[in-house]
Amino acid sequence: MTVPGLGRVVMVVPTYNEAENLQWIVGRLRAAQPAVDILVVDDGSPDGTGRLADELAAADPQVKVLHRTQKAGLGAAYRAGFRIALDAGYDVIGEMDADGSHQPEQLSLLLDAARDADLVIGSRWIAGGSIVNWPKSREALSRGGNLYVRLLLGIPVHDATAGFRLFRRATLEAIDIDSVQSTGYVFQTDMAYRTLQAGLKVVEVPIEFIERERGDSKMSREVATESLKSITRWGLRERARQVRRVFRRR
Repeated sequence: MTVPGLGRVVMVVPTYNEAENLQWIVGRLRAAQPAVDILVVDDGSPDGTGRLADELAAADPQVKVLHRTQKAGLGAAYRAGFRIALDAGYDVIGEMDADGSHQPEQLSLLLDAARDADLVIGSRWIAGGSIVNWPKSREALSRGGNLYVRLLLGIPVHDATAGFRLFRRATLEAIDIDSVQSTGYVFQTDMAYRTLQAGLKVVEVPIEFIERERGDSKMSREVATESLKSITRWGLRERARQVRRVFRRR
């Protein structure tokens, strides 16, 4: 099936121990956007998520499953899913969490924007965006982290860490998805940065982000710290390039 003006669209949904949420979120996504396919990428969940995904796929030809043997990080799961989607000929490839924090009913906002963008980000931190059930400490961490990204990398994206997105296939081809090395949550920032570096158009649309009600979050202080370290390295490298360009012009 195709989405008018966009062609074939698939949402890549990575999972690790999401047995409580998977059927619920897949059902909502299929109801909200019947023309959109789903690719579940399961990293060997010990709670039976992979088996549930297989059952959903057996009952619905628009649901596919990729089984991975180990938990290798969010970015690695997305890279694997993106490669399969590209090889399958999809025109637009999206990503979203399996825990309900990204509402399938709001996917239409991203689809509308994708008709005139290379990457669409569902943003919490632009006008109209919001969060539900987050403690002030986590909000401060996310806002501060995104401000740090914006200032250090010099990119005009307010929610570079967001995980509700749509990529044109040409975008993933232009940035060479197979060359991306980021494996953890910093993958999101890396992809936005690469898209802008390639001279492509990034659009943010406001969404309401809802903290998960079931299951455990995969975000931790260690994950956040590692992401900041990577962003700092990129930022310093970018600043060094800028200085070299200035001296060359002189």
